[in-house]
Amino acid sequence: MRIKASGKMRYSFLVALVMMLSFAFAMPGTVCARKKTSETDLVVLASKHKYNPNPVEKQVRSRTRTRVVQLAGDSKSKPENSSEADTLDIRNKLSSKSVYLMDASTGESIYTHSPDEPAQPASTIKVLTGLLAIKYLTGNELVEVSRRASQMPSSKIYLEPGKSYNANDLINAVLLSSANDASVALAEKIAGSEKSFAKLMNHKAQILGATNTVCKNSTGLTSKGQVSTARDLAQIFAKAMDNKEFAERMAKVKVRTRFGKVLRNHNKALWEVDGAEGGKTGYTKAARQTYVGKFKRGDVELVVAVLGSETMWDDVRTLVEYGFARKGMGLDPSSSVASNDKDSEFDLPAEQQAMLVADDQMKISKL
Repeated sequence: MRIKASGKMRYSFLVALVMMLSFAFAMPGTVCARKKTSETDLVVLASKHKYNPNPVEKQVRSRTRTRVVQLAGDSKSKPENSSEADTLDIRNKLSSKSVYLMDASTGESIYTHSPDEPAQPASTIKVLTGLLAIKYLTGNELVEVSRRASQMPSSKIYLEPGKSYNANDLINAVLLSSANDASVALAEKIAGSEKSFAKLMNHKAQILGATNTVCKNSTGLTSKGQVSTARDLAQIFAKAMDNKEFAERMAKVKVRTRFGKVLRNHNKALWEVDGAEGGKTGYTKAARQTYVGKFKRGDVELVVAVLGSETMWDDVRTLVEYGFARKGMGLDPSSSVASNDKDSEFDLPAEQQAMLVADDQMKISKL
């Protein structure tokens, strides 16, 4: 009986020992497997490549993609028709707070960054002043300068109060030399007061599709409530350049006035950037450096607008070269649809046009 019991105990002990050894040998493999899985997960999470082939959950992909967007600099950046790497590269090269780069022929946006952020436009808003002056004046009129107009701060051409100047000279002074005194003189000639003229500017902006632009004066000098956006400025300038007279004026490097003064174009892109056709600069302490301009190479036409820049000319060059490089990547310029804006916003009944050029008492704000 003792022998049988002892044999059973030995048997049970052996079975237990085998089971323990089996379990012990199985454990390292499990630990290794877990470590391997953990290491794989870490590799996937560390990966910045959006085309990582590892089969991971959507949550992991989402986490990786989010990090790439944050690295790109700003959640408001919009890499239209470009890779995330391209967007990161160009954004790091720009100092502008807001940017809009578009194909002028098709209206396609090529690169944007905070394009609808309202900001002071500075003298870029004089594009509207020049367009309205070209529309309402033949250029041969004499424009008398008020004391208020003559006292405008620089930029200016130092017009004398009480003296009359040729309208054509004043329009060139506004568009080329960004003259504030000439801007106010033209505004007062056309609408009776600068305040009324600003309403004309707002009407013009709305018709051109610049729905986020509000003008308070004809100069772009800092004024409470006066704002525009990079997108609006690009839209305005693209259509303004369809006006032949406007485009011809913007392309001039310098012009001599009838009273002997030489007006020099502030847009140095004309002689420094290949393909420049015209542009308007601006600067105030509130707005910083601002710019809008058009460029053409071959069949490709670009319009670039920047607001709140600290290195404006570098930003403009970077955007122009980027835009032409993007348009050269497999896109067919012949498929572009040309803009057909022909200043149709002025095809209004005579009564409405009369209201537009009246002073404040005529209540042109009804339009």
